[in-house]
Amino acid sequence: MNIDLIIKNGNIVTLDKSNTIAKSLIVSNGNIAKLFFECEPDTEGYIIDSNTQEIDLNGATLLPGFIDTHSHLLMYGEMLNFLDCRSPLTTNIDDILQKVREKVEKTASGQWIMGWGYDDTLLEEKRHPMRADLDKVAPNNPVFIRHISGHFATVNSKALEIAGITEATLNPSGGFFGRDEEGRLDGVVHEIPALEMIFPILPVPSNEESIENIAKGAEVYLAQGITTCTDAGVGLDKGPSELDAHLSAANSGRNPMKMRLMILNHLLREDGPFANYTAEQLNDELKKKSNNRIQLDSAKLFQDGSIQGFTAALREPYYSKSTEYGELLNEQEAFNKEILDLHNRGFRIAIHGNGDRAIESNITGLGEAIKGSPREDHRHRIEHVQTASFNDLETMKQLGIAASFFINHVYFWGDRHRDIFLGQERASRINPLAEAVELDLLFTLHSDCPITPISPLFSVWAAVNRVTRNGNVLGEDQKIDVLTALKSMTIYGAELNFEEKEKGTIEVGKRADFAVLAKNPLTCPTEEIKDIPVLATIIDGKVVWENRVKVLS
Repeated sequence: MNIDLIIKNGNIVTLDKSNTIAKSLIVSNGNIAKLFFECEPDTEGYIIDSNTQEIDLNGATLLPGFIDTHSHLLMYGEMLNFLDCRSPLTTNIDDILQKVREKVEKTASGQWIMGWGYDDTLLEEKRHPMRADLDKVAPNNPVFIRHISGHFATVNSKALEIAGITEATLNPSGGFFGRDEEGRLDGVVHEIPALEMIFPILPVPSNEESIENIAKGAEVYLAQGITTCTDAGVGLDKGPSELDAHLSAANSGRNPMKMRLMILNHLLREDGPFANYTAEQLNDELKKKSNNRIQLDSAKLFQDGSIQGFTAALREPYYSKSTEYGELLNEQEAFNKEILDLHNRGFRIAIHGNGDRAIESNITGLGEAIKGSPREDHRHRIEHVQTASFNDLETMKQLGIAASFFINHVYFWGDRHRDIFLGQERASRINPLAEAVELDLLFTLHSDCPITPISPLFSVWAAVNRVTRNGNVLGEDQKIDVLTALKSMTIYGAELNFEEKEKGTIEVGKRADFAVLAKNPLTCPTEEIKDIPVLATIIDGKVVWENRVKVLS
C-alpha cells in the first residue's frame, strides 16, 4: 500500500466513541490507513516514495475537519465586494451614508451601489437608514443595503423605481414594504417575500465573477479548518444561476471543500427547473456534474423571519412590543402539503424556524409527513431552533427531526434579545443545547455566515461559555461541555449529513479530512477556545490551506 501522507509527533484528538488520543497516522489514497500511539509511525510493509508527504506536527493538535452545516458561502463571497456597513465599522446612519457617498463618486450614474451588514439596533439612531437618507447621497444610482440578518434591506427611490414598486404596490404574503408616518414608502424592505420583488433587478455576477466570489469565501472557510460545507440557501437570491456558480467553482478547483447544497423549495415546485425531480435524481445530477465534489443536502423552506426584526413567529409577544408576535410565512395546510410532496419525492427537508410558533409549525408539517408516509431515517432538520421549548425538542426527538442551532446569536445578539426582543427568561434559554443533550437529540452548531463570521471554534466557544457581546453569561444552565461542542462541529455534522461512516472522526478507513490547531480545545482554558490559531486544513490527505506563519515541518 502506497503512503500519501505521514503525520507524526502530534496530539491527535480522534473524537471516536472512546475519545482516543493518538500520536501519529498514515494516509493512503485519501483515507486514514492506520493510527499509532507512538510519535513516529511504523511504516514497515508500506510503500514510501517521492510522492509521500510528511508533516511533523511538533506537538500541535489534529482534529477531524470541521463540518459546517449551515452558512451561505456564495452570498458571503459576493458580499465581500459590497460596502461593509457592519457595526462597529459604522456607528450611525451618517457613517453609512458617507460610505455610500464615497462609492457614488467612483461609480457611473445609473450603476448599482451595493452594501450589507448594517444593524438598526446597534446604530445610534436605533432605526434603519431610510429611502430619504439614501436619496441625499445617491440620487442617480440605485442603492441596495442588506441588513445583517439577511431578512431586510434598505433601498433608495431609484431602486424602487427600477423594481416597479410604487405607493400602490401591495405587500406580498409574509413580507412588507415599510412606510413612514404619512403612509409613504420609506425604503425599508421587510422579509424574504418582499425582498424577492427586489432580487430580480439586482446586478448578477458573471460566471467568472461568481467563481471568484466563491473562491474568496472558500479561502476564509478553509482558514477556519472547514473541510465540508453546506450552503444553506441555493437559489434564494438569484435562482438556478447560484447552482451553476457552485458547480463551476468546484470543477475549476477554486473551491476545494466538499460541498452540500440546500436547494430552495421554489426551484422544486411545478414551475421550477427541478419540478419533476426526485431527491435521488437531483443528487445524482449534482454529483455527476461536479465529479462527486457536490451533493444534495436538502430542500430548504422558510416559515418565519428573524427575532431581531420582530418577524420571527412567537407564541408570546415580543418583550418590547406587547402586540407583536411575528407571523408565519406559510398557511399551515398548504405548508403541510408542500412538505409531504417533498418528503414523498425523497428529499430531506430543512426548514428555517427562529420563533417557537414557527418551530411548532415546522414540527407539525414534518410530523404529518413522517406519520402519514413513513420513511426510514429521513433526518429532516429545523434550522436555527432559537426559542424551542423543551416539549418542542422532545417532539423533534420522537419524530427523528434534527436541529442546527444558531449558537452565535448568544454572543452577537444575546444582550438585545434579553433587553429588547425576548426578555430575561426567554433570552436565557435561546439555543437550548443542554436540553438537546439531555434528550440525545441529533444537533449541530452554525454561524449562518455572513450573518455572523464563520468560525467553528467560535461556535464551540459560544456553546461552552454562553457569553454575550457585553460580557454577560446568558443561560448558565444551557452550557454544554467542550467535547460535546466539538462533536457537534464534526461527527454530529457527519451524521446529520448521512456521512458518519466516511468522516467526522479520525478512524481507520475514513477520509483524511483534518484541521490542525495550535492548542487542544479539550485542555486549554475554555475562554481561549475561540482564539486558537488554525495552522492547516487537510482534505483527502492533501494540505489545502496553511497558515502563512509556517510552524509545521
